[in-house]
Amino acid sequence: MPARASPAHRHPPGLYVLFFTELWERYSFYSMMAILTLYMDEVLHFDAARIGRVYGGYIGGVYLLPLVGGLLADRVLGFYRAVLVGGALMLLGHLVLAVESLPFFYTALVLLAAGSGLLKPNVSTIVGNLYHDRPELRDAGFNLFYLGINLGALISPISVAWLRAHYGWSMAFGSAALAMALSLACFIGGRRYLGHAADRVQPEAPDQAALSPDEARLRVTTLLAMFGIVAVFWLAFYQNGFTLTFWARDNTVTPFAPETFQSVEPLGVIVFSGAFVGLWAWLGRRGLEPSTPVKILFGILLVATAFGVMAVAGLAGGDAGRVSMNWIVGAYLLIALGEVCLSPMGLSLVNRVAPPRSRGMMMGAWFVGLSAGGYFSGVLGAYWGTMPHSRFFFLVVGVLLGAAGLLALLMPRLNRVLRQAQRADTA
Repeated sequence: MPARASPAHRHPPGLYVLFFTELWERYSFYSMMAILTLYMDEVLHFDAARIGRVYGGYIGGVYLLPLVGGLLADRVLGFYRAVLVGGALMLLGHLVLAVESLPFFYTALVLLAAGSGLLKPNVSTIVGNLYHDRPELRDAGFNLFYLGINLGALISPISVAWLRAHYGWSMAFGSAALAMALSLACFIGGRRYLGHAADRVQPEAPDQAALSPDEARLRVTTLLAMFGIVAVFWLAFYQNGFTLTFWARDNTVTPFAPETFQSVEPLGVIVFSGAFVGLWAWLGRRGLEPSTPVKILFGILLVATAFGVMAVAGLAGGDAGRVSMNWIVGAYLLIALGEVCLSPMGLSLVNRVAPPRSRGMMMGAWFVGLSAGGYFSGVLGAYWGTMPHSRFFFLVVGVLLGAAGLLALLMPRLNRVLRQAQRADTA
């Protein structure tokens, strides 16, 4: 009978608590992503420019406020209470959104953004903190955690499309409130499995005291530079809820509701995640595994390829009419490959490199990069109707290639800081 793995070589049980917490929280978020622009277009009758401002502002708020939420968790609330308060605000926001009225609509968006600001960075920080005594499993832990994120992202567009078609907008938005209730139930019920990983880091903690001010400053500035570059990835990624959804509705030959195509990308992430974990392990055994920053670079280049595919689809007939849905499906699968290379590795990198007492704030800063990308996705998407679609997609490709070039220039510094952090982690 084979020997069982020792506890130090198994994933901590708290990971599975956070897996389901995030699964249902992401259901609530991606259900909003699936139908928010359609709701503004078909019910509120906003024009494209106003949709762009509101969509970009909402995504920007969702990912800007984690900087404040992470700082509050580091200094005041601790990670557990921050997640609890954030989840409660999101639950309230979804209930308010189910009322079909313009004042309720804007109030709900504010509540959702504030709640996400407290919940999102601190769940991710707790995941990394669970691996303090088993750092070699941290990357794999974040890959499993990311699987939960994408399960929620997979089922939500399909679910809300069906609810919208059969019961209307209020029931579609209301399903997100139920998801947040389940998320909070998972988190509260699993508190005992999180241990000290959910507590506030004290100033006198040994790993905090061992870090010199100069080294802490170097780590923070390097991460911030990377966040600015990676924001361009999210500018392209968040076209999924805006221009790619309009493409699916107006330029694709399909019997499916346009929002259901957003399920292709998370399905791809789920399928590809296991394959990439195996690939990295196989390369690692041969000393060929690329560094985490190089994986992030691969992610940006893959998404540039995806938008290149969409540009060709525009030239092939999509600029003026409808084309096969294979174009957008193929693009979403390439975006999924890029996300697997970039997003879970970015979360793991932040947790490894950030100074211990600033992990919540730096995880929040990672989401500020998403905020900037989300906001500018709306700014850029507002030009959707002013140029041929192929030209719009080529514009996205150019921006992504510029970001890839900047990241390549930053690569030596990123790798050096990562090696220093790994040495300190094992000392």
